[in-house]
Amino acid sequence: MTHSPARLAPGRLLLLALLLCPLVSCGGLPTQATVPAAKAGNNSEPGSKATATQGPGSTAPAPAASAASAAAAAPAAAPVVAAPPAVVLGPPTAFDMDRPEIRTFIDDVVGRTGLERQGVIAVLSQGMRQPRILEAMSRPAERVSPWWQYRARFLTEQRIREGAQFWREHRQRLEAIEAQTGVPAAYIVSIIGVETFYGRITGSFRVLDALMTLGFDYPPRAEFFRGELEQFLLLAREEAVDPLAALGSYAGAMGAPQFIPSSYRRFAVDGGGDGSRNLFRDWDDVVASVANYFKVHGWQRGAPVLAEAQADPELMATLDPRNLTPNATVASLQSRGVRLDRDDLPAGLPALLMPAELENQPNVRVGFPNFVVITRYNRSIRYAMAVHDLAQALTTRLAEPVATVAAQ
Repeated sequence: MTHSPARLAPGRLLLLALLLCPLVSCGGLPTQATVPAAKAGNNSEPGSKATATQGPGSTAPAPAASAASAAAAAPAAAPVVAAPPAVVLGPPTAFDMDRPEIRTFIDDVVGRTGLERQGVIAVLSQGMRQPRILEAMSRPAERVSPWWQYRARFLTEQRIREGAQFWREHRQRLEAIEAQTGVPAAYIVSIIGVETFYGRITGSFRVLDALMTLGFDYPPRAEFFRGELEQFLLLAREEAVDPLAALGSYAGAMGAPQFIPSSYRRFAVDGGGDGSRNLFRDWDDVVASVANYFKVHGWQRGAPVLAEAQADPELMATLDPRNLTPNATVASLQSRGVRLDRDDLPAGLPALLMPAELENQPNVRVGFPNFVVITRYNRSIRYAMAVHDLAQALTTRLAEPVATVAAQ
């Protein structure tokens, strides 16, 4: 990972102390924070963030559009609703802390969580409204790419090569987590590769700015993002994350696995045993947290993920690419003429028949419960198929002789 770990610098300890007031002795603390206001710079998504994915979550775009990335891949996102009118771009501006909705938010958070009012105000007063975030969220949805085009964006030589190298470098921790959780190393590495190119491109908006901008100035999903802002304040208290320095996607997703604050608090784990959950710079925690997310959502050790298949054109024409529910079984699909590329599957295994368009013809694939688990990370069958295919490509590459790999 290449950006700031977002842990608290000495000058920021006052803010954390204020947030912690109900839990520690706060005698003698000043009534106002003295942290300088955030600068308007350091807020642009890198143009190379073509690593993300497409779907209704909170962190990742179709690879060609970095802005969509922040709105699509993080776990546990809210339903997408119609976007507001186009936004007029301008420079970042401070929030008016006397706005009724901000005052109400502060009252509610303090009442629910026990966070110190002065600390909450001190942090929120440093937030900056970012018009570029609103512009990105308000763009019309891009044309949905056919599967063969979508796949090509992720199954690149660079992503496979760097993923195999990442796997080699982290083999010991990956093998330990796979043994513990049953989640294969290949899928853990693939998720990190799809989300942030193995921790290299994790977003450059301040999380505070993103969540305040969307929570107070993006009506279609204001309630959701205000909830994430509250979760972020709690996360800052629990994990000593600097709320003024933490960077992420334009929807507030953080770290190599791109967890939004609620997912960070719920699913991140202390993989290294040091007493903290640091998704910004601790690879033990990152690897363990991705695996834990899969495990909590129902990953089955050793169970199949996906099968190639053939089906009649009439059946393929009825498929809805938005459906993420395995509403058939292996036996029921076979009774409808679907032909799978393997014969070792239980007849009663839940199955999802999915469109997977090739360049010159329609095509289908069949996903099983473990495939559905991947869609919980980003609610898109194309995303989940890309993760699966990258995992397979990484497994194949890792098995090749090192001399052969070096020549590629």
